[in-house]
Amino acid sequence: MRAKITYAVTAAVLVVYFVLVGSRGVLLIQNGTLITVTFGIAVLILPVIGIWFLWKNTQFVRKANRLAAELDAEGGLPVDELRRTAGGRIDRDSADEVFARRKVETEDAPDDWRSWFRLAVAYHDARDTPRARKAMQRAIALREGRPPAEA
Repeated sequence: MRAKITYAVTAAVLVVYFVLVGSRGVLLIQNGTLITVTFGIAVLILPVIGIWFLWKNTQFVRKANRLAAELDAEGGLPVDELRRTAGGRIDRDSADEVFARRKVETEDAPDDWRSWFRLAVAYHDARDTPRARKAMQRAIALREGRPPAEA
């Protein structure tokens, strides 16, 4: 729940930022000189890119959460068996051990979205966010019946 609230607050702050930047772009265009119109158009491109990025991330998170809920209903969510340091951080060796098992599971069932979901969690626990995201994208694609993008 804390992550959802953080995401919502961050998204709201970004939307406010996009509105402010967009209004500055409009003001520059309204000034009417060649340079201000050029800068105004350039400034308006930033919120468009930001909104697209925010939209894509929100869609990704929603789809990943749907997969998590479905896997939870099946009783297939990975159990947290990781050792932690005194400060509460995940022990790196423990994460590597779990990752190795998840990788073998995924190699044995490469077309099963569930194994890709669990691999994505293992990548995340091992602090490899880019690979975690790619594995989750593959799980989403497999669940939706789309051909997964090749890495």
